[in-house]
Amino acid sequence: MDKVFKALADPQRRLLLDRLFECDGLSLKDLVEGLDISRQAVAKHLHLLEDAGLVVIHWQGRVKLHYLNPIPIRQIHDRWISKFSVPRVQALVDLARDLEQSGKKGDEP
Repeated sequence: MDKVFKALADPQRRLLLDRLFECDGLSLKDLVEGLDISRQAVAKHLHLLEDAGLVVIHWQGRVKLHYLNPIPIRQIHDRWISKFSVPRVQALVDLARDLEQSGKKGDEP
């Protein structure tokens, strides 16, 4: 999971993942188009994303196509984010408010 967090930490890599989410199966040439970074930089970012399992490749002839793999992101969601889901957090907020209010009532003569 450390590789996934490291890969997601960079805004350029998140942009590449966003582009793959919008249109999966893009070549390096397609991914570089419209970006202000070099082809070599995009290739390095893609390699790191592949290493983290966030991008999988498929060769179509001589063209290397890149596809988003959402499974590692879902695993992060299940392990780290879901425990802070709205119902749970709201229950804690409500409990804290109720405790504060009952504490204030106990301070009155």
